[in-house]
Amino acid sequence: MKKSLGLYETISKSVITLNLRSRKSDGVLKELVSLLEVDPKAKDILLKTLIKREEMGSTGLGKRIAIPHARTLLVKEFHLIIGLSRKGVEFESFDKKPVQLFFLLIAPPLETSSSYLITLGKIAGLAKAIAKDGRLFGVKDKKEFFDILGEIEKKG
Repeated sequence: MKKSLGLYETISKSVITLNLRSRKSDGVLKELVSLLEVDPKAKDILLKTLIKREEMGSTGLGKRIAIPHARTLLVKEFHLIIGLSRKGVEFESFDKKPVQLFFLLIAPPLETSSSYLITLGKIAGLAKAIAKDGRLFGVKDKKEFFDILGEIEKKG
């Protein structure tokens, strides 16, 4: 049986921005989508898809973490984009608190590696530990982000 990558290994291949500027949920989604390497029209469609997904029910888990996600024909492989908002964004989370840490997952409808579901589950499973630890919300650079996430996952 093929061993799945840990969250740390998956994230080390992702795009990370530690300075989200928007103060609104749609704006944050737009910033995150802008980091995908797809054409502008695909970005617009993906943004509309994510906004509609959020209207059906927030992906804000609570504990200052959200996992917006979608499956779409606009991409050929799994993408993970991580964003940090220093001030937090109202995202209609279950605990009604602003979200600071966003894990955007995008995958094609059919994905043989199951990275989308595995990563979604791992992030959801680690959310409590991430929130309790708290250090990811104040990281200064990507290396620090990776180091702390690795520690949290090992404690897991």
